[in-house]
Amino acid sequence: MHGTLRQPTSNPFQLVEPTVAKKDFDVSYVAHLARLELASAEAESLGRQLGQVLAYMAKLEELDVAQVEPTAHAVPLANVTRPDEIRPSLSNADALRNAPASNDGLFVVPKIVE
Repeated sequence: MHGTLRQPTSNPFQLVEPTVAKKDFDVSYVAHLARLELASAEAESLGRQLGQVLAYMAKLEELDVAQVEPTAHAVPLANVTRPDEIRPSLSNADALRNAPASNDGLFVVPKIVE
């Protein structure tokens, strides 16, 4: 009832999906995996909503995306960090000047891991 995975296809970017039919989807099983306690009304409502999502996903599967290049983001991203260049900075003594405690040029902090 929980489905098995199909063998990967020749397209490495095609999602491998469970073979669970929409009508067989077990909301209580997923809630158990997510450690959620659902009332029967909540499970029924979520089941309907999930059915709508799965129906939409089935509709999307009808699209021909063979010529679409896989992407990780919907829009191109650019690195907005500054170049990694050596610049003047605080000396070690200046950095430790306001430290509540230091030892051998290092900050001393409370131990938080037992």
